[in-house]
Amino acid sequence: MPRRPDRTNPLHPRRGVSVGDARRLLLRLPDIAEGRSYGLPSFLLDGRFFARFRDDDTVLVLQLGTIAEREVLMELDPRAFFFTEHYRNYPAVLIRLAEVPRSLLVDVLVEAGRQVAANRAVRSRGKRTSAPDGPGKPLTRPV
Repeated sequence: MPRRPDRTNPLHPRRGVSVGDARRLLLRLPDIAEGRSYGLPSFLLDGRFFARFRDDDTVLVLQLGTIAEREVLMELDPRAFFFTEHYRNYPAVLIRLAEVPRSLLVDVLVEAGRQVAANRAVRSRGKRTSAPDGPGKPLTRPV
């Protein structure tokens, strides 16, 4: 008879996270709030899209720092992590809530939050709203 996964065995973690638990985990992250993105209920990081539920709340769409991170996650646990053609060129992963171990979801959410926030900080430092000589002047980047 096959053995059932043991909750204390790290080689066979219990799979499955409820929507309510996923929501609580997301809202524990720094600078995450519930809001709307593209007209849909979403979780926003500093006011911009970070995650949302889809497919009758069975899947979580999560923004990542890079597409390469998605590839690593899909290799790590293809039952839990996947993407569709719509997300092919976008740094996001789809997570089957019924398949993902809670401990892995926690780690992925925390790391994604760090990476996305860091990427946004780098991009915002590279942009300026006005030139040094005042508004209306063309922006130039140092060479």
